[in-house]
Amino acid sequence: MKKIILVLFVLISVGCGNTISDEIPDGAFIDIKLDDIEVFSEVYVSDLISDTNVSIEDYKIDTDVIGKKDIEFYYTFQDTKYVYRTSVEVVDTEAPKIFGSSSRTVLVGYEGNLCNGITYGDNYDGQPECSIEGDIDFETAGKYDVDLVVTDVSGNSTNYNVTVNVVEEIASNNNNSGGGSTSKLAFSDAYRKYKTDNTELGIDVSEWQGDIDYEAVREAGATFVMMRIGVKLDSGEDPTLDKKFLDNIKNAKEAGLKVGVYLYSKAKSLEEAIDEANWVLDTLDGESLDLPIVFDWEIWSNWNSYHLSFHDLNEMPKAFIKTVEEEGYEGMLYGSKFYLENFWDGTYDNVWLAHYASSTDYEGYMMWQFSNIGRIDGIYGDVDLNVMVVD
Repeated sequence: MKKIILVLFVLISVGCGNTISDEIPDGAFIDIKLDDIEVFSEVYVSDLISDTNVSIEDYKIDTDVIGKKDIEFYYTFQDTKYVYRTSVEVVDTEAPKIFGSSSRTVLVGYEGNLCNGITYGDNYDGQPECSIEGDIDFETAGKYDVDLVVTDVSGNSTNYNVTVNVVEEIASNNNNSGGGSTSKLAFSDAYRKYKTDNTELGIDVSEWQGDIDYEAVREAGATFVMMRIGVKLDSGEDPTLDKKFLDNIKNAKEAGLKVGVYLYSKAKSLEEAIDEANWVLDTLDGESLDLPIVFDWEIWSNWNSYHLSFHDLNEMPKAFIKTVEEEGYEGMLYGSKFYLENFWDGTYDNVWLAHYASSTDYEGYMMWQFSNIGRIDGIYGDVDLNVMVVD
């Protein structure tokens, strides 16, 4: 880090009026700090100035790219405008994140890449490098401790210790007893547990629920329904309309239920997310909604291949939400607890939390999807159950 204090005093006089000059006026001073700036941080010109007797034309500095950043700002002294030029260094000091199991089991003769068995990412670098430190003999059965090291373009790195079990044969798991509860959750039981003066209960649906009797849904105690408007089948293509959306929105409204919609996204760029938002707006064609339009992005299985930084990832829902809100709708992000805490950046006003548990310690959600095996009158089969916080 470097700190330079520049005290600018005048050596020459300049004219008055609106003339813009690079010359430093007599009697003016600016104390300016040229510390390194963290990438993506919100910094204004005024944040660099500790003391001055001139009037600064302030603006937000673009910190989206690491490296030398030239800065030019205007200031006024004794009714004359001047320009000041300097530069700062934009840096990235945040290390990548690594997620995955601390153990791997592979067969003797394994020729794959152990890095493919973990998920990793970086706030700035969309393609951080993963390497292996330690020795493994894939031709000899045994247990080996190695470090997976992920390094970003700035040289920040994270080590992740993994125990690799090289075996002659991977035993099959014939335990059919089940590892968790498959008991269905009756809406009436959920209602008694979660309904308060500050909450309402509802469901979310798609074409997979088939024909729905929304009158029965309402009579069971649900007050809202979030419905899929469409799904993105392939990146780069327009979404496909949910086969039941038109029936769902018509019938749910006629039954007096509050309605919101979600799009299952496969966007891999800000531009794609904006296109998806515009598709939703075109599909709605001015249809009124009581609840938000939701950006639902869940294609995590191939995350490492998308070459997205965490910053780029978060730019997509933000652009989607901004686009729909400019047309008078409310926007929202959907995500599971794990991804909300580790991938999404926590700056969203409206969050639809997916956390299948009887309680959650995640704070700040507007809706909580607490079960995907709910049962309610009016729907044959399983349905997601949700609680919504209301004022």
